[in-house]
Amino acid sequence: MIIKKNTTKLLVTLTFLLILPFVQKQWFNLYLFNINDISFYSILYYLSGTICPSLICLNSLKNYTYYNFNKNKIYSKNIIKGKRLLLLVAINLIFLSYFIADYIYINFDLIFNLFLEGINLPRPDIIQLSFFIFIISILLILKKSRLLLKKIILVNFILISFYLWHLQIKNINVDDHFHIYRYFGLNDLNLINLFILVVIEISFFTWSFLSFKTNLSDWMVLKPQKGDIIPILNMFIFYFFIIIYYSILT
Repeated sequence: MIIKKNTTKLLVTLTFLLILPFVQKQWFNLYLFNINDISFYSILYYLSGTICPSLICLNSLKNYTYYNFNKNKIYSKNIIKGKRLLLLVAINLIFLSYFIADYIYINFDLIFNLFLEGINLPRPDIIQLSFFIFIISILLILKKSRLLLKKIILVNFILISFYLWHLQIKNINVDDHFHIYRYFGLNDLNLINLFILVVIEISFFTWSFLSFKTNLSDWMVLKPQKGDIIPILNMFIFYFFIIIYYSILT
């Protein structure tokens, strides 16, 4: 019954996301009639840019933050420990911390470039970046601060999404003055923003699995079971439809 209810909610949400870009395009046409004045449709079109990011954050907070994994009997063939576990922990923790630090920097860089012209935000050097990675790593190890950090990431995503929406409406070109310019494997800034979030989501899921309950204190992690991978599959399905949304909107 619960699975059916959740599936229905997911289908309703995805259907809404597929219809929304067509509605936004109509609002954009109405906005063009009063492009030089502040009108109801201009405000509506501006605010519509936060609808999809808000849904993404609510879904992520509900389904991709508070993970609960199976903790069955541990057999020697089904565990990860020793050097292999150390390697997994170190790589995942550094990788996740780096992307979080860089993602937060992208947010501040957009603020300085868009709203505080003339004030340049210096890029952190290796020592500063290493310090930020170290601090974030400590926060990720502690459960309460890890959950708080995830919420900060989601707020960061909404803010960046709104800034990118503002860039598109005002036809502001993104050049090498913007830090997000370095991710220009794609022409769509919204997809770049989304892909960075997805990378953080996947890495956050992996870290949640590795640090679940007493795994790190016992220095012993049970290999993932089939049920543990379901959130990842749901994540890929959900974000696949988000990519379709942004593709239609573009």
